Amino acid sequence: MAEEQRLQEPAGGHRLCANNCGFFGSPTTHNLCSKCYRDHCIKEQQMEEAKFVMETTLSKKSLQLESSSSSSSKFHEPSANYVLVCPGEQQKLEVEKSNTINDPNDVAVEEQHEAPLVVVAEAVGPNRCTTCRKRVGLTGFKCKCGVTFCGTHRYPEQHGCTFDYKAMGKEEITKANPVVKAKKLEKI
Repeated sequence: MAEEQRLQEPAGGHRLCANNCGFFGSPTTHNLCSKCYRDHCIKEQQMEEAKFVMETTLSKKSLQLESSSSSSSKFHEPSANYVLVCPGEQQKLEVEKSNTINDPNDVAVEEQHEAPLVVVAEAVGPNRCTTCRKRVGLTGFKCKCGVTFCGTHRYPEQHGCTFDYKAMGKEEITKANPVVKAKKLEKI
């Protein structure tokens, strides 16, 4: 028991941080060290902001629902069937509406659900040199013609590259150095 008190109050009434981070805490910061207290305050602020945002969005939605139900003569409940398309096909969310009344709130729902749901990983390129079929792995060089080569065949002279480097160089030079013309002198 005495050993536990020594761990909690090592010197002059100071206590260790309540989060057991190894630093000293003070009663003004709820027995937390300065870093843990700052993190605690940030979390509280974020929770309050999240509560405020949720309350405002819920109140806006309830007002929209009240106004839309009071403006329409018939109460209708839109039923939507959401169908996911296979990843091999188009990755869109199709919305089938069974009601015939167009509601602006329904359009907003459709726009939100049109984003793609599945993130497709980038296709892995070939791991072999196209000239000698040597495995290159991550050390392969991708040429401007779009093909992967090993260290010996990476040069355009070695693999008979079809990319026009001269035209690319001319385009870069013309973009980097625009033509500067002096103003014409007016004759008197």
